[in-house]
Order: sequence, then structure tokens, then C-alpha cells
Amino acid sequence: MNKAEGIILKSTGGFYYVEAAGSIYECKARGIFRKKNNSPKVGDSVLISIPEGDGYCAIEEIHERKNTLKRPPLANIDLLVIVVSTVNPSPNTLIIDKMTAAAVDNNIEPVVVVSKSDLKSGSDLLEIYKLAGIACFAYSPEDKPSVDAIRDFLSGKISAFTGNSGVGKSTLLNALYPELRLETGEISEKLGRGRHTTRTVELFKTGNGYIADTPGFSTVDLERYNMIDKDNLMFCFPEFESYLTKCQFTSCAHVCEKGCAVLEAVKNGEISESRHQSYVAMYNEVKDIKEWQRK
Repeated sequence: MNKAEGIILKSTGGFYYVEAAGSIYECKARGIFRKKNNSPKVGDSVLISIPEGDGYCAIEEIHERKNTLKRPPLANIDLLVIVVSTVNPSPNTLIIDKMTAAAVDNNIEPVVVVSKSDLKSGSDLLEIYKLAGIACFAYSPEDKPSVDAIRDFLSGKISAFTGNSGVGKSTLLNALYPELRLETGEISEKLGRGRHTTRTVELFKTGNGYIADTPGFSTVDLERYNMIDKDNLMFCFPEFESYLTKCQFTSCAHVCEKGCAVLEAVKNGEISESRHQSYVAMYNEVKDIKEWQRK
């Protein structure tokens, strides 16, 4: 019996497909994981056993995770690439900010990609997220330098892509990695949204990194499964960090309080007003939620 370290690329029908030692092995998971309610996830770094003769490969150990998402079931994500379009559908900064906050709360670096920049400039969005210290890119399929810049940024990382239907997520992935040949769907003019075209969570190897195209992954999932505690929310807006200790009162919620350094920074243009409005909206959503309601 040989053993090898690997990464889970795909999970389906109780089988896990693990890349290890230059090959991909179909594996079953030991029952101990189910008993501990710790089933393997796509993205997990694992130790597998490989029989020399008959028998199946098995996942023996799941190594410590840097982060995990419940839906989609992914682990060890480095980047959450949030794709938003300038038009059709129009961008919603509250939704974008909920996604960036959920990423930060899960120890994942958020990245904002503004698509369809050939149809309408996304400079206003880029300005908001550059000011927040969040990596952001404008993109259109015909703009090869923008595609190259995004691909270089993703190099060597495990990246999950998200975005509401119709923003061009699959089109972006195909521009970045033509070898994937991902299915794309036309936007439904009648419904005002696109059809979900991806169905299975799977990591695709791209050079020295991996990307995951995830079925129907949107802010709804992040809100439902990654509700942020009101006391942690301020830390999910990285641009607030240097101001949090400068408020007049230590109990400051940074919403409307007197002597709030965050509000002063918004007034001075050091923090985007749009981002602060999203923070206030999110704070008001969670401020009265009890701990038992978060389970």
C-alpha cells in the first residue's frame, strides 16, 4: 500500500477525484470522516492510500483547512473573484460589498472584475474598490491586456468565481483559459437574468494554479451560510482598519456615532461613501440577530 499527498479536484456520487503524484485517482473517503461530520471537500489537501493490487484508493487524512465554504462545498480558497457587469445586469454595490465582506470573513482575498467595460465604463466601480484596497480589474473579451493581467494575478492560486447570472462569468473564464471550453448561456431578456449553466463544483488546473466554476454561486449563498457577526463586520471592511482605534468611544459601531473616525474618513473622501452605506445596511441587518439564530 502506497501513500501520496494530493488535492481533491472533484466530488461526485460518493467518489473523490484526487490529483496526486502526477496522476488523478478515484478515491473513497474513510467512514471516520462522516462520523466526525467532516466530509472531504473540493480543494482539500489530503493524504491518500493507493493499493498495489486490487482495491480502491482511499482518503486517509484531511489536512488542516485555511478556510471552507458550505455552499458551494469548497476548501482552501485563496481568491474569491467577484464578477460584476457594467450593464445588463447593472451593478449593485451592496451585493458586491456583501461578497467582499464574506470573503474577508472567511480568510479569502476578494477580487472584483468589472465585465462589459467595452459597453460602458466601469471607472466609478474601479475607483470605489481601489480606494478600499481591494484588487480590481476592468475586462472585456476583446481587451487582451486586461485578460492577461487577470490571468497573471490568478497564477499560483486556488480561485473561486462568483457573480450573479448574466454578468459574463463563464465568458471571462473561457477568455482566461480557452482550454476549459466552458458552456455559456445567453441572457434572458424576458427574465432579466441569465440561466445557470454550470452544475458541478470542480477545480480545473490552469498552469500552476486552479480555478473553480461553481453552480449558481451568488450572494444568497454567502448570506445564508456565512452570516457575519455584527462585532466582526467592521473588520470585514479592510479600509476601516486604521481608523477603528481612533474613535472617541471604544463602543463605537461606526454607523452614526459622535466622534467616529470612520465617519470622519468618509467625510474626507478617505473611505468611499458607497462602501460605508453598505456597511451600515449590513450592520442593521445583523445587529439584532442572536447567536442561536446564526447556527
